Amino acid sequence: MQLKVPRKKENELSDEELLARYLAGGDLEVLGTLYNRYMSLVYGVCLKYLRNRDDSRDAVIKIFEKIAGERGKHKPDNFRAWLYVVTKNFCLMELRSAASLKAKHEEWSAEQEFFMEPETILHPIDRDDSETDRALQECIEKLVKLQRVTVELFYFGNKCYKEIAVELNTDEKRVKSLLQNGKRNLKICLEGKNVRY
Repeated sequence: MQLKVPRKKENELSDEELLARYLAGGDLEVLGTLYNRYMSLVYGVCLKYLRNRDDSRDAVIKIFEKIAGERGKHKPDNFRAWLYVVTKNFCLMELRSAASLKAKHEEWSAEQEFFMEPETILHPIDRDDSETDRALQECIEKLVKLQRVTVELFYFGNKCYKEIAVELNTDEKRVKSLLQNGKRNLKICLEGKNVRY
């Protein structure tokens, strides 16, 4: 008759034993037991780098998922030290990613500002007297085709540069150029008719 040696409960196992058991079977509960021992360490490191409680809580979950998803890739001798490095690297990547997104957002904002019409330029149809309307219509008809179409789409069609670019099968810089040249030509034409806008 064989004696059964009572199996240690998971919370009584050492880090090394838990890690070996997890690596052998892939049981997430085993990994959870091990990870739970150092969850406050992970949260503290995340809070130090991310400086935001909610982001840090999310990071604690993401780091667990990252470790679980990479089973077998790493076999650390010292789980605690290894987890600290993994956590630190994760946070640095998150910060780098956030900085990259911020830079892209600022770049996008600058581009949008570049492609917006300055407020100081009056809309040519702001005047509501028929004489100005008639003169404006005559001047628009005199514009070269692409300038005329761009001006009409922008001012009368209320379309943005991007929409016009798609419609004309061109890029936004070209639309901006067409619109600026069209407005300049309109201004010259209207001044020739003694109409200012």
